Amino acid sequence: METNKRHKNVASLSEMKPFESTNGRFSVTAKNLSIPAGAKELGCNWFELPVGKTSFPYHFHTGIEEAIYILKGQGTARIGKDQVEVKEGDFLSFPAGPENAHTLINSGTEPMQYLCFSNHSHVDIMGYPDSKKIGFYATPDPAEWPQKSAWVRMMIKDQPNIDYFEGENKD
Repeated sequence: METNKRHKNVASLSEMKPFESTNGRFSVTAKNLSIPAGAKELGCNWFELPVGKTSFPYHFHTGIEEAIYILKGQGTARIGKDQVEVKEGDFLSFPAGPENAHTLINSGTEPMQYLCFSNHSHVDIMGYPDSKKIGFYATPDPAEWPQKSAWVRMMIKDQPNIDYFEGENKD
């Protein structure tokens, strides 16, 4: 990142260091724009999704809302039970909740570029309907994702509910 910034609230994509996440059919390159621009409550990341790859596992959030704006390319968004063709200029909104579970697949012929916006939250619980997992996330500063780790980051398999006091009344 450039040390002589034009202004503390201005960030340039060309100045940001990318981070990559790749695992099997999932692969993205991303650059965080909100932290370098001094954002406190709003997150914004630029993503590039290679041809034939999926952004992240199909998931929903309980603590944040997300939105995507497609800058370049085309693909398929899986939103709830629907498969929706998306392209440059489309805006996608994912309010919190299982009916808005989502993922993005680059089914086009060129890398897809998009911006992903979300409100920062210190705590989020994510559901993964395909793999029956639940993810928990808590951090002192959500603006530091992904550079710094969370206080708690845990993935568990979805299982039947237990009683609130189970295992607590042992003498």
